[in-house]
Amino acid sequence: MPARPVLDAETILSATEDVLRRYGPAKATVVDVARALGVTHASVYRHFPSKAALREAVTRRWLDRVFRDLAPVAADTRLAPPARLRAWLTALSATARRMTSGDPELFATYQVLVAEHWSTVTDHLAGVLEQLRGIIADGVASGDFAVRDPAAAAHVVFTATSAFHHPAHAAEWDTPKTSATLDDVCTLVLDGLRPR
Repeated sequence: MPARPVLDAETILSATEDVLRRYGPAKATVVDVARALGVTHASVYRHFPSKAALREAVTRRWLDRVFRDLAPVAADTRLAPPARLRAWLTALSATARRMTSGDPELFATYQVLVAEHWSTVTDHLAGVLEQLRGIIADGVASGDFAVRDPAAAAHVVFTATSAFHHPAHAAEWDTPKTSATLDDVCTLVLDGLRPR
């Protein structure tokens, strides 16, 4: 008889993702996750105290995975802040496209989970906005940007580019002009941040 894999949080979260993909968020249960792992539901509850905690952890894991490519771009000080900001906004757009089109059924599931655990999304977005604030602050320090409040500017830039990263606009992303329009918007944003 083959040895059973170690039951840890990551194993449970992977199994939960598979169960959610198979049954959808309305029908997936902790019992289904336990069954997929070949353990009792009590074993799952040792790692996650409730179904809500398990679903929140899966949501957080998914958001972390979706946006992990942004942090290295934000931290790449080899790029001047204007080039880094353009690269970061382009990476954000590409990440959003990958998120919505890579596995549409799973994305639909996560849309439900995100609505259930909005505080997780808020925490995550705060991290994303902090990356953007850091790039803008570096631009202020280098003299490339002239803004008084990098955090406020980050919020404005994030909002101004939402058509390229907010899932509500996903249907528009497959048009041939999307990349060119994003490039034009980036140029406009950068011009707005530059000293006069």
